[in-house]
Amino acid sequence: MKINWKQKLTSRKFWAAVIGFITALLVAFGVDDLTIEQVVALITAASTLIAYIIGEGMVDAARVNSQNKGDDINENN
Repeated sequence: MKINWKQKLTSRKFWAAVIGFITALLVAFGVDDLTIEQVVALITAASTLIAYIIGEGMVDAARVNSQNKGDDINENN
């Protein structure tokens, strides 16, 4: 089974799971609360940026494909 990484990296559930897992690890290892907050903020910021970039790339690719299909129809008429 192949993993669809584009879909995973744009999923809020995936990033919530990542944040939950890392937070639990940090608590288990006795990391102070301020550091945990900073790590969660960093992951949240990075995940937002990654999801935006991938999402925009998918929109741009769909737009190009749509324009190419329109060009093919016009050439056939």
